[in-house]
Amino acid sequence: MRKGLQNLENSENSKYKIIAVDDEEGIIDSLSIFLKRSGYDFVGVTNPEEAIEKVRNEHFDLMVLDFIMTPIHGDQVVEEIRKFNKELYILLLTGHKDLAPPLDTIRRLDIQGYCEKSDKFDQLLLLIESGIKSIAQMNEIKKINDELKNTYDMLEKAYLESIETLRYTVEAKDTYTRGHSDRVSEFAVLIGKKVGLSAEDIRTLQIGGLFHDIGKIGVPDNILQKETKLTDDEYSEIKNHPSIGAHILSTATIFKDIIPIVKHHHERYDGNGYPGRLKGEEIPYLARITAIADSFDAMTSKRTYRDSLPIDVVISEFKRCRGTQFDPELDDVFLDILENHFDEIKEIQEKYM
Repeated sequence: MRKGLQNLENSENSKYKIIAVDDEEGIIDSLSIFLKRSGYDFVGVTNPEEAIEKVRNEHFDLMVLDFIMTPIHGDQVVEEIRKFNKELYILLLTGHKDLAPPLDTIRRLDIQGYCEKSDKFDQLLLLIESGIKSIAQMNEIKKINDELKNTYDMLEKAYLESIETLRYTVEAKDTYTRGHSDRVSEFAVLIGKKVGLSAEDIRTLQIGGLFHDIGKIGVPDNILQKETKLTDDEYSEIKNHPSIGAHILSTATIFKDIIPIVKHHHERYDGNGYPGRLKGEEIPYLARITAIADSFDAMTSKRTYRDSLPIDVVISEFKRCRGTQFDPELDDVFLDILENHFDEIKEIQEKYM
């Protein structure tokens, strides 16, 4: 019975790969016998610099590391490893407890434990077993998180597809919107990259641009498709679309980051926009970017009641509206794009012609 349990334990231990680093060959040999007997997949290295490269190129679950070595000490080894591997579980061996590195160094380098060298490895084995249990728990947590992420990704995909269907419905109602949201999305991303936004914010801009007019699903067709000038009442109906869009998206938490774009892309920097009459930096930053992209596409798109505006007129408009309709700093960035990098704008326009 006991032998069967030991075989089972050894089989479980074989899932974990341990690297030991000590410049004394005898220590490595002893650890090899000791740890392989316990069933672990074991690699021993006497050169600390070689150990760093092994960890860089292979997967190890746990490292047993001598502190006083040549040509570099154990803390220097950990310093290098932590630059590219934050997860490796590390146990430090010391010839004497007085020779261990300071506690703040152990904490800073995230060394999980240390013990003194001994002819017997009982204490070290206990630390290793404890470390392996921690690693097993972390692996289980990662597995659960991955499963949750996959579920979340599937849910997100379903929601996006549902909203995409609504977007196409809006485009069927309003011929002007066809291609407009795609272009606004790409213009906004272009501006976002120019101002150095993070990949996460760029992604939010992209999706926000695609769905910024989703609220037009709640605007009557006769208003969206009207070819003559809108009455004040009809224009009031149009002005409801940001709030309608925000309400539609509010039912799913995955859209929480794009709701500020959808709701506030018609605010003006001087506070005379809608629906919240927000002013200046009260307006969410990504909404300020989308407002510029949206206005530019509106100016350069052909409408039933007017042709698209020439680029020199568009540039004049952005100069005129700097600090009133648009954030002045973002306006300057976009004017630079229009005046010096218009080929990037043209490429997006031609993509959706």
